[in-house]
Amino acid sequence: MTPAPDERDRIRAAGHRILTGCPERSNGALTIVALAVESDVPRNALTQHHTDLKNQFYEQIRTRGDAPDSEKRLRKQIAKLKELRASDAAEVQQLKADVEALVGALHLAQLENQQLRGLSRPGTIRMLPTPVPPPQQRE
Repeated sequence: MTPAPDERDRIRAAGHRILTGCPERSNGALTIVALAVESDVPRNALTQHHTDLKNQFYEQIRTRGDAPDSEKRLRKQIAKLKELRASDAAEVQQLKADVEALVGALHLAQLENQQLRGLSRPGTIRMLPTPVPPPQQRE
């Protein structure tokens, strides 16, 4: 399919409208999708046929000191993932400390168990007599 003769002009005009904050058809987002909607061309026309215009659009966004919406979303996601990674690392450190404490407690319990077993000698344990119930409770 060959592009329409005025397609490049429509893309340039749409990019200008988006960058000046006066979109007519799109939501004005700084994305290729918005540029395609604004210029009334398929998105793949920008990603396959008019890559120079797509790159020019992104370059104009960057020279304004702005970033494309997709880049902003990715930066937010990266920041969130870094926070999650840091909290996970702190949790791992806490779990390692807990494991060390539990191993120490288990070791201490094993030593106490060995000591207690060493105290009991065969023949020294006596059974206490069981109490005999009073006569009124016998049947």
